[in-house]
Amino acid sequence: MRERLFIITQYLLPQHLISRLAGCLANCTWAWVKNPFITWFVKRYDVDMREAEQTDPTAFACFNDFFTRALKPGARPLDPQADSILCPADGTISQLGKIEHGRIFQAKGQSFSVLELLGGHAEHAALFQGGEFATVYLSPKDYHRVHMPTGGTLTDMVYVPGKLFSVNQATAENVPELFARNERVVCLFETTHGPMAVVLVGAMIVASVETVWAGLVAPPTRQLKSERYGQAAPALERGAEMGRFKLGSTAIILFGPGHAAWDPAMCAGSAVSMGQALGKLLD
Repeated sequence: MRERLFIITQYLLPQHLISRLAGCLANCTWAWVKNPFITWFVKRYDVDMREAEQTDPTAFACFNDFFTRALKPGARPLDPQADSILCPADGTISQLGKIEHGRIFQAKGQSFSVLELLGGHAEHAALFQGGEFATVYLSPKDYHRVHMPTGGTLTDMVYVPGKLFSVNQATAENVPELFARNERVVCLFETTHGPMAVVLVGAMIVASVETVWAGLVAPPTRQLKSERYGQAAPALERGAEMGRFKLGSTAIILFGPGHAAWDPAMCAGSAVSMGQALGKLLD
């Protein structure tokens, strides 16, 4: 009953207003506001500050700076095998597997369309038909920077407006096409192993999503926005930071058919860290 009430409440709440207000609080630099908030958050979610570059949580200028904190050098070593697919973020595997009939498995009888996930671009969706996907959920305590699963050159970025449902397991099991309904930023890369997409999915109280090449991605008109990169397209190395969440959410990786194989040990519910191997790249 409590879970059902939680889902119904999300449909009724003004999701974007709540998220924007949360963003204002997260950007507040007043010490008497941000310090108690950060201190409470560290205790509430058992955040391990020992691995952070700045170990004093009250030394950050605002909550968002704390939340997107850098880690100490070497805190997330990259898997040494050159053909391994790196986990893009700390978190938990929500699902991973094959893209079948143009759809991605979400949870317990739920799935969503690759075409809709990628913002309705048929030419982009065609690249991943029959390919592989992995969905990584970032919890509040996790490191919230997202890194490249393999090296690649950015070809397109698409901002897709949408809802801001929570992305926890209960919501994934009960809200149809959750990840194709929420606000998201689609980043398409060309790699030596074919096309790759990294989709940064927003959620309730996620104030914003940033990429290293475009900064804050949140068009004020909240309309679909697509940008194609030409000769000046950024090329990012394997394991390099590519974006970050200001308050957490989900990252979805897509590979084309025949280019990726997941580690059989990886399954829904597996705890993962940025830089560990999720699988192998195939020729």
